[in-house]
Amino acid sequence: PQHVVLYPLVAKSLRNIAAGKDPLEGQRHCCSVAQLHHHYSLGYPDLDELQKNPQPLIFDMEVLKVEAPGSYQQDPWAMTDEEKLQAVPLIHKEGNELYRQGKVQEAAAKYYDAIACLKNLQMKEQPGSPDWIELDQKITPLLLNYCQCKLQSEEYYEVLDHCSSILNKYEDNVKAYFKRGKAHAAVWNVAEAQADFAKVLALDPSLRPVVSKELRSLEARLREKDAEDKIRFKGIFSQ
Repeated sequence: PQHVVLYPLVAKSLRNIAAGKDPLEGQRHCCSVAQLHHHYSLGYPDLDELQKNPQPLIFDMEVLKVEAPGSYQQDPWAMTDEEKLQAVPLIHKEGNELYRQGKVQEAAAKYYDAIACLKNLQMKEQPGSPDWIELDQKITPLLLNYCQCKLQSEEYYEVLDHCSSILNKYEDNVKAYFKRGKAHAAVWNVAEAQADFAKVLALDPSLRPVVSKELRSLEARLREKDAEDKIRFKGIFSQ
């Protein structure tokens, strides 16, 4: 019995996962024994009974799937440094395919995993060293892809943060200026958006049609906002 006394808490977490909930839902940040005393009920009568009266358990395991060697993709934390380097191009490719399929959130998760692999390796290098720079140059396109996903998910402030981080190191990155400009425009940072788009044109004049389209869209939104504000303020002052 002493070996299964904590099983009810584990079982509750597994049931939460199966239901799509946070596995730690309702738990406090304390040791497992304190958790037992804190929880008068786990929300499941059978687990409550087992918690009160611990007893030996027998588990029946069912094999759902057998995967061929090498077909299972490890989580980044479980990989060796060499495995991380080898995995990044594959994860990048998977992210691109998901993005083409319109699965933006799933693609962002893939790009995030690839970035995590490279960041982990980069932490072991001296900042500014050739190896550190080489890894950083691999991170940058992945981070820009991640930002594109975040733009489509309307998570604009995350885009502003990441693109600014890139531009602090690489002042001539056109894609970072363009994505940051779109994010600034979305959150009504008009002057900042115009400055970023101007920088895009200075670095790559061939993008003028694309930039002009973004500026026209921003101007149209501004006119619409002005009209809405006039109606709103007119209603306030006429009361």
